This record gives sequence, structure tokens and C-alpha cells, in this order.
Amino acid sequence: MHLSRTSRLARGGLLATAVLSMLASVHPASAAAAPSAQRQSHPITDAGGRNLALNGTASLITWNTGRRLIQLTSAGFQQMGSAWSTERVGLNRSFETSFKVYLHSSKDGADGIAFLFQGEGPRALGGWGGGLGLRGIAKSVAVAFDTYQNTDDPNSNHLAVILNGNPDRHLATATPSIPLFGKPFVARISYNAEEHRLRVYVRGLYPRAAEKLMLDESVDVAQTTGAQEGWVGFTGSTGELVSRQDVYDWTVDAPKA
Repeated sequence: MHLSRTSRLARGGLLATAVLSMLASVHPASAAAAPSAQRQSHPITDAGGRNLALNGTASLITWNTGRRLIQLTSAGFQQMGSAWSTERVGLNRSFETSFKVYLHSSKDGADGIAFLFQGEGPRALGGWGGGLGLRGIAKSVAVAFDTYQNTDDPNSNHLAVILNGNPDRHLATATPSIPLFGKPFVARISYNAEEHRLRVYVRGLYPRAAEKLMLDESVDVAQTTGAQEGWVGFTGSTGELVSRQDVYDWTVDAPKA
């Protein structure tokens, strides 16, 4: 993530549609991580977005298809935004989420977005540019989808695990075979609380696209966030380069706090 450039948060849209039985049929291993009676699969937003906390440049918009999106940034300079589910989840329990991402503009854009587990509250918002909207959210574990190469980044198309709101240091990085900018993609994040394993998968949003495991890291989410329960959601930012950053079809399979 870059220090030299200002960050803005691309607007993303979300629409949660899955239920636990659907997730269990698609991902039986992750759904079996905890007894079904102890887990709840719940939608993240309703028609009015009443269970979303939107900060900075983040907004809930509707495409011409009727699909609702979280737009974290709107292709303006030095933007930053965040969107959190107001429904807290257990950070000491196994968890799975999936969502679609579309980072786009008329030319090369920046800076990217991140999915976070955090213990600071539904108004948390970090810095623009290389801050990815998460810089300074100290009680957090983030998975970043970064489209700009800053000083400590491997390239301008990478994923990273970031702890404690410091995008200048990465626990791990990975470069996907698909572009993160310009074309929509699907991400799935799975956390096994017993093993303290965080796994991140991505696939392109086109026919016969295969999901690929990109990151498989040891992280204790509850310990890192300093909380047994907290919030999940997204941050994003722009700098001197800009991008519309949208999230949609967001589902969460997690124990409610």
C-alpha cells in the first residue's frame, strides 16, 4: 500500500442472499467448522440498508439492474470509506464470508479495498491513498485487495493480510492470476477459530472460472483484535489515482454475538 499517494475508498455494494444450508452444500468443510445449532447465517443488508454503518465516502447505491451495492469510493481524489455490518459477530468463532468486487474507472485506478474483522466499532475509518481506508484501525485483521504498488508492496495487483491497521507491513502477500482492477471477481474468506487459520480464495467472474486458494495464514483474530466479538465489513480508498470500488452479493456465515 502506498504512502506517497492519497487514498480513497471505493464505493461497494452488497446484497446478502445465502442461508446456512446453501453455504453448507457449497462449502461443506467450512460450514462444518462448528455445530449448525451454534451458527447463524444472516443477510448483511436489507432494502433500506438499516443494518449497515456507512462512513466517509461509502454509500449504498442501486444499479440499473436493481442490484444494490456498497460503493466505497466514487472515483474522486483522496477518498476513503468504510461499511460495517451493525450485527456484531463472534471473533473467537469460526467464520466464512463471500462477496463480489468490482474496482473500475476509465483508466488505471487505485488504491483498493479490504475486508476487516475489527473491534473498534461501526464508525471505524482509516486513511486515504495507501492507507486503504484502514490505516489506524488498530484492533483489526484485514485482507486487502490492492491495485497500486507502494513502497512495501510486491506489485500493483496483490492480496495481503494486514494486522493492527498498518498497511506498511504485511503478514503475507499473494499475486492472483486474475486482475483485481477492471473486471469483477469473487472472494471467499474462511477463518477456522480452533486452528487459527485464515484462508482467502478468489476466482474470476466468468464461466468455468476456478476458485483458487491465495492465502493460508496463522492468525488469532480474537487476540489480534483484542475482542471476543466485533464488526466485519469493508474499507477502501483512492489517492491521486482514482477508482469506483464496489462490493455486492455479500454473505456472512458466522455466529452472531
